[in-house]
Amino acid sequence: RMFSSYKPRNDVKDSYKILELEEGCSLDDVRNSYRNLAKKYHPDSSSGMADSKAFIRVDEAYRVVLNDLTAKQKSDPGEEEEDQFKSKSLQHRHYLSFEGVGIGTPSQREKQYMQFRVDRATEQVLEYRQQRLESRYAGSDLSRAKDVRQSKKVKITQAVERLVEDLIQESMAKGDFDNLSGKGKPLQKFSDSPHIDPMTHNLNRILIDNGYQPEWILLQKEIRETIERLRKSIVASRRKLGEPMTLPEQKQWSRICEQFAEDIRKLNKRVDNFNLVVPIMSRQMVHFSMDKEILRARKTYEAVMEKVSDSDTKENEGEEGK
Repeated sequence: RMFSSYKPRNDVKDSYKILELEEGCSLDDVRNSYRNLAKKYHPDSSSGMADSKAFIRVDEAYRVVLNDLTAKQKSDPGEEEEDQFKSKSLQHRHYLSFEGVGIGTPSQREKQYMQFRVDRATEQVLEYRQQRLESRYAGSDLSRAKDVRQSKKVKITQAVERLVEDLIQESMAKGDFDNLSGKGKPLQKFSDSPHIDPMTHNLNRILIDNGYQPEWILLQKEIRETIERLRKSIVASRRKLGEPMTLPEQKQWSRICEQFAEDIRKLNKRVDNFNLVVPIMSRQMVHFSMDKEILRARKTYEAVMEKVSDSDTKENEGEEGK
């Protein structure tokens, strides 16, 4: 549009006002103002003030101001020439894309460019096929002889296959296959499923025989063993402190709970890794709660203490009876 014969409707003073500038400003000020206003009003921007009409007015005002500055610098011998302004003028990104194909809005240009690519690909395919046919049927006697020999081989192979098929059908009509064992039953190729792929079955059998296990199964086993170990360790630590706990024992119990919470946090990271690799959605695991695990440890400790007290009571009753 900079090199077209289109004449803007804005005059110089209005153009300076639209660009929020004053006459006599520098070229850098004009560029910075145009850049800021384009970011604000351009339809493709994410600004809340995007407006295509306002952007057109800003663009026209920018070109008017550029022409005014060019005219002023032509009258001044010490200024740069017009070519420098044209080389530094801003170009919008959608005029530099689509290989310069198409006119109109960016969406229209994109549709025209896609059609251009389809037409170009079609022409290239046709040219490639033409070259391939020309190279294949170049009139060479050797190529023709080779094609004749190949066609004879194909005919012989097809004739043999038809002969074998006719013999099989004739034997079936005579009843030669009626006495075969397992007639009418599926083939027992594998012990698990007769429909499984032979290559997959053999690979799975080799892996299983050598002790291979998928990653998610190993992670699941590791997570279960870790949580059981943590539960047993915290119950054992609670039993060592006794009942009731003194003030130093309460501080020690707080440190044990903090370490237990850190172990639970690390275990939950392993749970996240497990959920990323498990192939079945129903096998995914939820995070372990530190509060629930502490409550569970307390209940386990109380149940153990009740069993111990019951056993002591029975022993005392037996001694009194004796």
